Amino acid sequence: MFRRDSAFRRAGRGFYAALTAVVILLVGSAASAESPVAEQPASTSLPGFSHGTVAVQGTTLHYVRGGSGPPLVLLHGWPQTWWEWADVMPALAAHHTVIAFDLPGAGESTIPTGGYDKVTAAKRIREGVHKLGYNQVSLLGHDTGALIAYPYARDYPSEVVRMAVLETPLSGFGLENFYGISFHLGLNQTAAPVPEKLIDNDDVSTYLGWLFSGARYPDRIDQATFFQAYASPARRTAGYEYYRAFAADAANNQANAHKRLPMPVLAMGAEFAFGPQVAASFSQVGDDVRGVVAPDSGHWIAEENTAFLSACAKLFFGPQGVPAPSPELASCVA
Repeated sequence: MFRRDSAFRRAGRGFYAALTAVVILLVGSAASAESPVAEQPASTSLPGFSHGTVAVQGTTLHYVRGGSGPPLVLLHGWPQTWWEWADVMPALAAHHTVIAFDLPGAGESTIPTGGYDKVTAAKRIREGVHKLGYNQVSLLGHDTGALIAYPYARDYPSEVVRMAVLETPLSGFGLENFYGISFHLGLNQTAAPVPEKLIDNDDVSTYLGWLFSGARYPDRIDQATFFQAYASPARRTAGYEYYRAFAADAANNQANAHKRLPMPVLAMGAEFAFGPQVAASFSQVGDDVRGVVAPDSGHWIAEENTAFLSACAKLFFGPQGVPAPSPELASCVA
C-alpha cells in the first residue's frame, strides 16, 4: 500500500484511493495431471470446511471447500492466500458450495516452473474445478484472482454462470495506467533477480506490512498469516512472476476483447481504493457489467467490509427478483 505522505494528500482523496488499490496485484514442484484428488481432514481454523489438493497440469492446487448449493469458486489476490476469504466464506456457504483455491505457487499450492500468465493460471484452476466434479460455476476473484477469473469466463463462457471481480482494472484496459506511479507494481515486475535480492526473508513483514498499512482498516487483515505465507523466497518469486506476466496478459486481453463476456459481471471497487474504475475497465469487455462501490473500505474488501461484501454476494449470486435492502446494494441484485 501507499503511505499517506504530503504529495498524496495534495493529490486528493480520490487519487490517493486509486493509488492505494494499485499496490496489490498478485501472488508453484510439478505434479502429475492424472493424480487423484486428495481430501484432507476438516480445518480447525474454519469449522465446516475441509482442505484438499488436486493435481493439474504443471502443479498441485490446494483448496478449501464447504457449504452446499451451486458452486462458487473464490480466487485470492497478492500478497495473500485463500485465507483472505475466511471471514466471508461461512456466509457464502449458507447458499453455495464454496471452493477457495490457493493460486498456483501461493499458499499450500505447489510452485510451477512457469505458466504465470493469467490464461495458463485460469486453465489450471478450471482443470481443478473439473476434477472436483464441477462443470459450471460462478467466480469471485479479488486482485490477481480477478485477473485470472477474466480469461476463465472469457474462454469458457458456457461454464461460468456469473462472475464478480474486486479491486483491479483489467490488464490492457486500465491497469497499466498505474504502472508509473506505483512502486509496488514497478518493483514486482522487474526482471529477476532484482526484487528477489532487494526483499530478503527479514524484509517480508516490512514490505508487506507497508502495503497493508494503506488499508482503511489494517487491523482487520490477518497480516501475520500472509507474512508467513510469503516467508519463502520461492513463494515470493512465484508472486513476482504473476506481475512479470502483465505485459503478456495485456496483449492477450486486447487480442481477445471481441469475445465479450455474456454473463452478468459484478465489478466492485472500494471507496478508498479503485472505486468505479473497476467497472469502467470491465465494461470494455463485458455486455452486462454492474458497477458497485464498497463503502468504508480499502483494497481488501473481504476483510475490511465483510458485511457489505457478504450481502452483495448473497444478492448477486442468489436467485433473481430479490430486492436490495439498501440503495448501496442496488447494483448487486441478480
